[in-house]
Amino acid sequence: MTGVGRLAPTPSGALHLGNALAFAAAWLSARQQGLHLVLRVEDVDATRARDSLTDGIRQDLGWLGLTVDAEVPPQSARTYDAAIAALADRAYRCTCSRAMWAVHGRYPGTCRDAGHPAGALRLRLDPGPVSFADAVHGPCAIDAFTRFGDPVLVRRDGVVAYPLAVVADDIADSVTEVVRGADLLEHTAVQLALYDALDAPAPRWVHAPMLVDAQGRKLGKSHGSTAVAALRDAGWSAGDVWAWVLPHLGIPGVRALPDALGAFDTTRLPRGPIPVREPDATR
Repeated sequence: MTGVGRLAPTPSGALHLGNALAFAAAWLSARQQGLHLVLRVEDVDATRARDSLTDGIRQDLGWLGLTVDAEVPPQSARTYDAAIAALADRAYRCTCSRAMWAVHGRYPGTCRDAGHPAGALRLRLDPGPVSFADAVHGPCAIDAFTRFGDPVLVRRDGVVAYPLAVVADDIADSVTEVVRGADLLEHTAVQLALYDALDAPAPRWVHAPMLVDAQGRKLGKSHGSTAVAALRDAGWSAGDVWAWVLPHLGIPGVRALPDALGAFDTTRLPRGPIPVREPDATR
């Protein structure tokens, strides 16, 4: 085994075409390289994740041919105490509400030296740009603190925040390649700070193009984007879906993922965002 890739859906809504594109890129990249590909359900946020959607997502992935080699435990079955303890000397408690710092557009570090005994747990970021290479976007340098401020590790209600959960999970699952949407490109700088603080090697990064609607909004569950299941119910085949999705990865005229392996090239993926008109699921 040369490495590990992953599909990591969040069961907060039905799988949509934007998900299909990102997962296709992850699947193609992993299969090209002979990586061990795992499925991990990212349900750490119980306020958004719904168990009722997980089986539907698995069904959609199987129908599309997005097969994996194994399914690893979901986030809801994991504990993050060891990671939290490892970050203790770089973390601090914050009592600020979002409204208190929203005017800054990022968290400005208000509680860094306050010594609060309770509140959300944040990671103290070092100043300056974080440099990394992305397979699609090339060399990147992002100042995580200037862009986002110190990230939350554990929310004030005790729920582990996504930035810590996803990094701890990828370390635990020995993930060596992360393929995801370009909307998360800048967040890589925050995650690299966590890898460094946890003394773990970072994966290879591949940020696939993002599909947007006519208003420039990322296709997503919150905007009611067309669900893969709705297309299937309307009579679409998996081949129809891939004939629509794969041209946005620079692979036209292909109706099955294995047939796209020879043409897939991360270095030639469009950077996006890519405006699309979603297909009609009522045909």
